[in-house]
Amino acid sequence: MTAPSTPDPHRKRHAGRVVKALARSYPEAFCALKHRDAFELVVATILSAQCTDARVNLVTPALFERYPHARALADADPGELESIIRSTGFFRDKARNLIAMARGLVEQHHGEVPRDLDDLTRLAGVGRKTANVVLGTAFGIASGIVVDTHVQRLTQRLGLTERNDPVKIEQDLIAVIPPKEWVNFSHRLISHGRAVCTARKPLCDACSLASICPKIGVDAASRPKPKAVAKSKPLDESTPALSKPASPQSTAARRKRSTHAH
Repeated sequence: MTAPSTPDPHRKRHAGRVVKALARSYPEAFCALKHRDAFELVVATILSAQCTDARVNLVTPALFERYPHARALADADPGELESIIRSTGFFRDKARNLIAMARGLVEQHHGEVPRDLDDLTRLAGVGRKTANVVLGTAFGIASGIVVDTHVQRLTQRLGLTERNDPVKIEQDLIAVIPPKEWVNFSHRLISHGRAVCTARKPLCDACSLASICPKIGVDAASRPKPKAVAKSKPLDESTPALSKPASPQSTAARRKRSTHAH
């Protein structure tokens, strides 16, 4: 990946505030994909493409029971594997990639998941995002920042990037976020994107980042509503007479009219 350019000082300070606010709101950062080791995480992350983590978590228990390690998956029958992962979508492509990935692990890495970004991205179905997920979550290695659809959407809304390409977004982010925060930043932002800053209707009124978020691209209807200020109601013609003290002049005039009437 191309080295990031010199960051804008204002954006770097803003990024620092975002990092702190997320840490306060989501102190327990974690990966939503359920896994017991690096191998299971690679498999689950490949399955998560164009699929929700919740759906993947429903599929993987049976998958890992049938294929508990790379050697078993490398020898899998494509049709049987497809039937297990069918509900995750694009199941034929995913099955092909999973078998090829597992064979790569067996043939090139003795069945173990490598702890190197380049070695991981050489495996079938493993791109930079998947490699960053595995290295950061399974091994605690901050190789970069995971940029999924949530991270892309939220970093644009927060004014941390104007880019649309995930690789370029990552470049912008690593320029303003300290390496020690890279792994947790992604987990926390993804959690925030699912729970609060959703794609269609972000809950800005309930957002812990509302005071520092420029809300770029957010519809006006979703922005926090200003607090109403109570206003005194002006007196009008229908106001009861008791609420309008009579002036001395008007009282004298009524007495005078009353005298003439009698």
